[in-house]
Amino acid sequence: MFRWSVHLEGGPRRVNHAAVAVGHKVFSFGGYCSGEDYETLRQIDVHVFNTVSLRWMKLPPVRTLGHERAREVPYMRYGHTAVLLDDTIYLWGGRNDTEGACNVLYAFDVNSHRWFTPKVSGTVPGARDGHSSCVLKKAMYIFGGYEQLADCFSNDIHKLDTTEMVWSLINARGTPARWRDFHSATIIGTKMFVFGGRADRFGPFHSNNEIYCNKIKVFDTETNCWLSTTSILPLPDGRRSHSAFSYNGELYIFGGYNARLDRHFNDLWKFNPETVSWNKIEPKGKGPCPRRRQCCCMVGDRIILFGGTRTQFEDVMQNSCYSVQSGAFRTPT
Repeated sequence: MFRWSVHLEGGPRRVNHAAVAVGHKVFSFGGYCSGEDYETLRQIDVHVFNTVSLRWMKLPPVRTLGHERAREVPYMRYGHTAVLLDDTIYLWGGRNDTEGACNVLYAFDVNSHRWFTPKVSGTVPGARDGHSSCVLKKAMYIFGGYEQLADCFSNDIHKLDTTEMVWSLINARGTPARWRDFHSATIIGTKMFVFGGRADRFGPFHSNNEIYCNKIKVFDTETNCWLSTTSILPLPDGRRSHSAFSYNGELYIFGGYNARLDRHFNDLWKFNPETVSWNKIEPKGKGPCPRRRQCCCMVGDRIILFGGTRTQFEDVMQNSCYSVQSGAFRTPT
């Protein structure tokens, strides 16, 4: 049985932030908060949620001595991504109202809480926001997003080999996923499962004819090929700015928003890659209100969910922290 629990109210109000679970803690980076100044460059803020004590802590700003050191700390942004590899969190992309979108790779040491910018080579992806990033072995995969320079949606796949710090643009075979942003991409085994996001009916450029796909697209990282799948009904509604995670070989999605339906969601769905079928889950307890642009992280046998907004205007921002727990998520002791 799945059950929602409310753990804490009064945490940071954020949307389009990025969060990573490290042990029993959740590190949350940046994001947008209505009423804050995004015209002035300032360091990205880092909030840490302790899932044992159920307390938030904001890390102090990093001391920067000189211009070069200051460049190693990312500026405040939203629409970025963060992933964990060993003891390092890699933050990439996102945008700021002053600087626009960014394509600098930043690294955060989870032990020393220090930032640095690794030296990279290869084909660096163009600056963007609303992309996805996920990790397989020692590689980070970037897919989609809205590219600032081209002023269009993307459906490219970029790979960062973190052992050599080399970027590459993958020459993918097969029929690719549509150009999109604010989708989810989740690794299960050696495959990347892409769901949802905002696309345009007429191609990569934004013409305000938005579509919200509810079909799964699968990319095989071993063959560099897009695979065709046909899911069994019922299917969740198409959406963007939802949350997604994997557990025990299955994909879960929560929340999101569909502008064509003018609807926010607070539903929880499970996708089984073996049966290619979706199942709607109805947890017990009082769950989160319908929302988009939230974060969720798996910590042990719980999913920690926080942030997001539930209106078209960013005036009702959420600062409660929820978890959903089930025997299905329980890890062996």
